[in-house]
Amino acid sequence: MGVRRLIIGNWKMHKMIEESSSFVKNLLPFLPSLQTEEVGLAVPYTHIYPLAQQAKDSPLWIGAQNMNDAAEGAFTGEISGKMLKDAGAQFVLLGHSERRHLYGEDEACIHRKLKRAVEVGLRPILCIGETAEEYDMGQTPVVIERQLTEGLRDFEPVQLQQLIIAYEPVWAIGKGHSATPEVAQEAHHFCREVLAKILTEECARDMIIQYGGSVNSTNAHELLAQPDIDGLLIGGASLSLESFCCILNTFKLVGTPPPIEAEESTMESQ
Repeated sequence: MGVRRLIIGNWKMHKMIEESSSFVKNLLPFLPSLQTEEVGLAVPYTHIYPLAQQAKDSPLWIGAQNMNDAAEGAFTGEISGKMLKDAGAQFVLLGHSERRHLYGEDEACIHRKLKRAVEVGLRPILCIGETAEEYDMGQTPVVIERQLTEGLRDFEPVQLQQLIIAYEPVWAIGKGHSATPEVAQEAHHFCREVLAKILTEECARDMIIQYGGSVNSTNAHELLAQPDIDGLLIGGASLSLESFCCILNTFKLVGTPPPIEAEESTMESQ
């Protein structure tokens, strides 16, 4: 638990390439002064190659927000894991609640994508979490166990050494209020119990498990203070360089952040 900290910003369908490049240009000098190991951005497909080139040999990971489960083929409008890897992506989000609930991706689909990501060498971030109705009915453990068990079936522990789990309660995403640190900690601890059962205790102990859902500079510190929360998956607050750096500042800067160029202030919650 608490092996290291991983902060990922998920830009979703926001930003043009020039704006993204300016964001990364201003972010990169800020990163070496942080007391954390990993920072990443899940960006639109069109941004992956230029930003990966810009962030080359830096502490910043550039990744994708989704991928198809096929290696290649006649799938108009889709993108494969090999293509993401070729463009410079280091990781990919899989099973995000918006993919599950807006686009109908079920456990079998997400499992296939996870298999493909591991096959091509992309670091997968498997997103899990319950809806408001499931939470109100006390079904959080049932949902977490199902999503982890179905997503990770047929894998050997050695294949999942690079896997990251992101617990995102659907009722907190984009609602302006996150789970309390206590509720988030309880869910994260249960994730480790499930991982120990379906993989090994060592995997469960070492697995990075992030929290996502209306994360901001106000609640980041309390969330990261929990023993089973290893990082954050941030939506709306990652669109502004200033707010993203404020969250990163939770790691007690050694130095001071660089001047921040003007950024658009409009943000959409995760």
